[in-house]
Amino acid sequence: ILLITGPNMSGKSTFIRQVALLTLMTQIGSFIPARQARIGLVDRIFTRVGASDELARGQSTFMVEMTETARILNMATSKSLVILDEIGRGTSTYDGISLAWAIIEHLHERIGCRTLFATHYHELTDLSSTFKRIRNLNVAVREWNDEVIFLHKIIEGATDKSYGIHVARLAGVPTEVLTRAASILAQMEERQNELLNAGRLGRQTSGDSENQAELDTSFAEGPRAPLKALDSDQVLQSKGRDVQFLLFDPHDPPVIEELRKLNVERTTPFEALQLLAKWKEMIGE
Repeated sequence: ILLITGPNMSGKSTFIRQVALLTLMTQIGSFIPARQARIGLVDRIFTRVGASDELARGQSTFMVEMTETARILNMATSKSLVILDEIGRGTSTYDGISLAWAIIEHLHERIGCRTLFATHYHELTDLSSTFKRIRNLNVAVREWNDEVIFLHKIIEGATDKSYGIHVARLAGVPTEVLTRAASILAQMEERQNELLNAGRLGRQTSGDSENQAELDTSFAEGPRAPLKALDSDQVLQSKGRDVQFLLFDPHDPPVIEELRKLNVERTTPFEALQLLAKWKEMIGE
């Protein structure tokens, strides 16, 4: 597993996509743009790159990201090539780091496939000291006159900066916003080790003997042991938290049933208007 860190616009995503394309080209017997290469065979190539939602299916950007990631984790084998780009960026920072951390551990411990994982979560680079098959790479940059020069070169080791504020300057963000962002960044970096320590505790601390026994039992049941289900009463009475109520009743309304049975290809425009009027009356009732 290669963990690739580096600034925005430095070429991390381009690099991992390039690896996937070269692997595919090699496996079909094509020439590749390299002086020499040693590329192993793979049974599948899985990619989770980019950010887009699917409004027609009611899926947010993060939901699409997690759906594709779940498909990879469930279908990849030890001979697969997995390309992951900035997993967890669509949710809160702590949630994102936790998910990315757990996904890397699962790929390393359970699947054992070759993986390229590009990320801005620099806390993840500490995993290389815990797992023997994880290496850190970064995209080289050079600072000059308070500016960033992208060298577009992959080198060994991790980086501790993303240079997001520098990239924002290149994009034309107002100076006062950049100054305020730099001030906030300095304050937040003072507490950056808290999450990393939490991750170490979660993996290394034995803790209470009973809790540890339960943890060992849950892992023994398999990598995909089902979570305990909660009924609707438990959800609605959970410590007075805000809940999102259902948009529709638990049972599908008649409109939904008619939509399922509708043959769109054989419906004329006039019939469609009639059906819409009928459904509007049904919903109004």
